[in-house]
Amino acid sequence: MTVACLESLTFGLGHLVRAADTLGERLLLLTGNPDWYAHELDRLPAGALDVVETDTFDTERVAGLLHHVPDLRGLISSTDTWTLAGADLIARLGLPGLDPAVLRLTRDKAAVRNRLHGAGLTRGRAVEPATGSGLRELLLKDVGLPAILKDTAGTGSQNVWLIRDEPELDTALEEAAGRELKGRLFAEPYFSGPVYSAETLTWAGRTRLLGVSSRLMSPEPRFREETTAFPVAFPEPRRASLERWLGDVLAAIGYTDRFAHVEFVLTATGQEVVEVNPRIGGALVGEGLCRALGVNVYEAMIETALGRRPRLMDAEPPGGPAVAFVLGYPAAPGVFTGVAGLDRLADMPGAPAWYPVRRPGDRIEHLDDSRGYAGIVYAEAETAELATHRAVAAANALRVLTTPFPDPSGG
Repeated sequence: MTVACLESLTFGLGHLVRAADTLGERLLLLTGNPDWYAHELDRLPAGALDVVETDTFDTERVAGLLHHVPDLRGLISSTDTWTLAGADLIARLGLPGLDPAVLRLTRDKAAVRNRLHGAGLTRGRAVEPATGSGLRELLLKDVGLPAILKDTAGTGSQNVWLIRDEPELDTALEEAAGRELKGRLFAEPYFSGPVYSAETLTWAGRTRLLGVSSRLMSPEPRFREETTAFPVAFPEPRRASLERWLGDVLAAIGYTDRFAHVEFVLTATGQEVVEVNPRIGGALVGEGLCRALGVNVYEAMIETALGRRPRLMDAEPPGGPAVAFVLGYPAAPGVFTGVAGLDRLADMPGAPAWYPVRRPGDRIEHLDDSRGYAGIVYAEAETAELATHRAVAAANALRVLTTPFPDPSGG
């Protein structure tokens, strides 16, 4: 009995393999490059899962491979890049899954914003011109400043611009014209306040809030993710209110089952959705959920892929340490050569550890968004606040090293 995984998030594959084993399933990873998962695969026993290297952007090829998998019972597609391909394959193969139209909606940030606005769940609408021009005028007239320009299908804080005045608007529009967007360019209000992400599990239309992660960002105008901690200690009335609100948000877009990672801002007048991601959180969010809750949450991912009510919907997890992690960026773009200071982590509190994302020789070209980090520093403590202090202290002891890019002229 097999559950296939169409690519995966960088971390969490080990937990997913162990979850499949617990539930009597065999995990099959379809990937265009197994090196993406080197950190996880190197720590698994030989033969712990089946890995098939193929062009995962070629949906017809992947469908052909999956048609020949004996006793295929489910398909997991937990990344933004392959969400829609996974939805298409699930429908073709008759496997358990959400309505593909719901997943297509979640990958259109403008459509989600307007759906939520129509349901009275956000104060702001998305605006985009019908003809592809005139966005400048629409933004100033219908959104006002400050505002956000972004890609309807963007990920990793890429192609997001904060607009505080008209010169910034003109600069952003010029930059956007030279970018390759995954979707369309649109505008929406900018909501000021601290950013969080809710980690939820939904089944048959009922949503359980597993916890909230803090999201410390770089100074304006960039939106580079830097530090995350879990779980944020909201007072119980606020936590219960957030859970009800999140259930309403997900219901409004027809999201009836599976994990979701909902980014939101706590403004002076209440919470506002930033975006809804139809998956478990990225980076080390899944790791943090497992440790802080004291259970392997990836068992719920396997169960929902099989069309079963996940036991986590009803369980009372035993709990564990609070966690925090810091994304490690170099001081300058260049060729990644390594990390200085890793030997110091052993003497620091919180059991800090370095989770590598890049390998020596990789090019790091973009430092304005999450494409630029080379790895993650993780630490834990009794509370998310203390875990943040420990993770930041550990990260401050490290230096992500790069050398200048080679001169293309050979000079």
